[in-house]
Amino acid sequence: MFSSRELKNYMISGLSSFGIELGFFVEEYAGSKGKFPPIKRREKKSLYIATIEKGHSLVNSLIETGRIGSLGLVVVDELHMIGEGSRGAILEMTLAKILYTSKTTQIIGMSATLNNVEDLQEFLQAEYYTSQFRPVELKEYLKINDAIYEVDGKAENGMTFSRLLNCQYSDTLKKMDPDHLVALVTEVVPNYSCLVFCPTKKNCENVAEMICKFLSKEYLKHREKEKHEVIKNLKSISGGNLCPVLKRTIPFGVAYHHSGLTSDERRLLEEAYSTGALCLFTCTSTLAAGVNLPARRVILRAPYVAKEFLKRSQYKQMIGRAGRAGIDSVGESILILQEKDKQQVSELISRPLENCYSHLVQEFTKGIQTLFLSLIGLKIATSLDDICHFMGGTLFGVQQKILLKEKSLREITVEWLRYLTGKGLLQKDAVDKSKEEIEYSFHITKLGRASFKGTIDLAYCDILYRDLKKGLEGLVLESLLHLIYLTTPYDMASQCVPDWMIYFRQFSQLSPAEQNVAALLGVSENFIGKKASGQAIKKKVDKDIVNRLYLSFVLYTLLKETNIWSVSEKFNMPRGYIQSLLTGAASFSSCVLHFCEELEEFWVYRALLVELTKKLTYCVKAELIPLMEVTGVLEGRAKQLYNAGYKSLIHLANANPEVLIRTVDHLSRRQAKQIVSSAKMLLHEKAEALQEEVEELLRPPSDFPSVEASSTEKA
Repeated sequence: MFSSRELKNYMISGLSSFGIELGFFVEEYAGSKGKFPPIKRREKKSLYIATIEKGHSLVNSLIETGRIGSLGLVVVDELHMIGEGSRGAILEMTLAKILYTSKTTQIIGMSATLNNVEDLQEFLQAEYYTSQFRPVELKEYLKINDAIYEVDGKAENGMTFSRLLNCQYSDTLKKMDPDHLVALVTEVVPNYSCLVFCPTKKNCENVAEMICKFLSKEYLKHREKEKHEVIKNLKSISGGNLCPVLKRTIPFGVAYHHSGLTSDERRLLEEAYSTGALCLFTCTSTLAAGVNLPARRVILRAPYVAKEFLKRSQYKQMIGRAGRAGIDSVGESILILQEKDKQQVSELISRPLENCYSHLVQEFTKGIQTLFLSLIGLKIATSLDDICHFMGGTLFGVQQKILLKEKSLREITVEWLRYLTGKGLLQKDAVDKSKEEIEYSFHITKLGRASFKGTIDLAYCDILYRDLKKGLEGLVLESLLHLIYLTTPYDMASQCVPDWMIYFRQFSQLSPAEQNVAALLGVSENFIGKKASGQAIKKKVDKDIVNRLYLSFVLYTLLKETNIWSVSEKFNMPRGYIQSLLTGAASFSSCVLHFCEELEEFWVYRALLVELTKKLTYCVKAELIPLMEVTGVLEGRAKQLYNAGYKSLIHLANANPEVLIRTVDHLSRRQAKQIVSSAKMLLHEKAEALQEEVEELLRPPSDFPSVEASSTEKA
């Protein structure tokens, strides 16, 4: 099953209990987690929950080992993502490979925001099933000034007047809340839940604080004990730290929700919202595409995501959160707009959903180049004709008349094969000289295989090879800094803007060995000092190296201190961003490890990267790692469990959920059951793997000499 990163953990936790009861394994493929190829099970089947990127690697490994036919069903959640940038390109090539190499695998794609379904039907060779059923009726409204209009497709301008907003605002409140958010929110909270979607992360925090300033003190009494528990729990998982904004808003039942929070914080707040302890979230659009947190009323603060005007699909995703099945009889959405946006909003509510187009060629380093490399590396298609035939079966092939204006599909294919050959990733072989025109086949080079097996973005494979080669000349192993630098993601470094004063302060605290790493990279304390003081610099230093080293400092400090809050403060970075950097580095470290495994010259990195990947994946003291292998157990929860006496996977797998609730603070019954189920599932997987290893050792080899063979040889 392919899902978004946000939904992955919920699916694994929820399905583990089914797996134990029904006798199948649930395996996670995300970040640095997952075995390639997957373990071949003797009896029980496996359910793989994978992100799009890891799902692609999983399919590649099944094709390479000739096991793709064992993949019975592929479920793609949020299928419309196939038209979204590099992730869409990766999803498209994954599905295209399954269709091309396995005639028995069934594919089910699900989406609520698809328009040009015919193209996807043709690509997936699929039947189309649609339903307008919604368990809870949704009413859409627009708010302009004091007036609220109901969206009505039959009306001339798409809306009909519903009511005037009845609110008594003081002059101060009018100035602070010109959009009447407080009035709209207090019509439903605290007895019902409400989501307010905001254009930016900062706006989420500001709106949450603003609303709380004008809420009645009566809101403090509503489920007061439970909200106090939420605050205690947030402090507990964060080593006593608590965001000052959440400290002020949670007593009112209000919280913000965006990527600036850590995973632990988000999960805890989501749990509190689901149980009703919190009644209002101010959030960014990512919540609409991820976790299922429905509400009685959904308010869109403005028809924008950041500075971009809303797409129809984004709008539908957000308002789709309105209405909770089994709780509400109706759901409401209210889009707040200004007069200047009236025409655009009128088009937004009336137009069809955006069409979904292939990004296979548009995202060339993560799209068509990667595809060609893997097709040849896996021997799915090695000649020009075969590759063109494969391309005809992709979504891009289906849409080529729309997407290709100047060149044909064959010309595009020839062009990119020539490019990959020129980069030394492919080699061309003549296969038939008897014909008038020589036909060529291609084979993958060692560098090409390393890039494909490591799933390295081809925009960076040359740089990675050069960096690893240079590292061999003087690899500094007195600290982890040099290795961390080599596994800091290139794409995150290119977006980084260092704080030069912080950079200089951190640089001046480096040990001689750590300064040696910087010197090897051509970055000096003098250079950073001049940047910090704004002095002119004559010497040119590669900006990407400087930025990457800065992020390496962040990761290095985090591995030493294992405290996101202190590192967040030290580098003046959002703690959610630091956690994303850590996750990205763990995933990239795993990719670099697979890259090195294919190149004999980099043998020295292999053992080092195995350990570093583990450190980056968990970033905790060694004794907590076995507990954090369990889905849903992050650092804060692992510490609680360890202190309560649950020090191993076996302890957790044999725990009684009711006892867990009593011995571990702030643990709900649902969470306790999911932790025990996930631990049992993981323990069963490990036991099964050991059993298979034992049987393999005791099984006679297939080439064992027979009696007949020995007699023949003697004769």
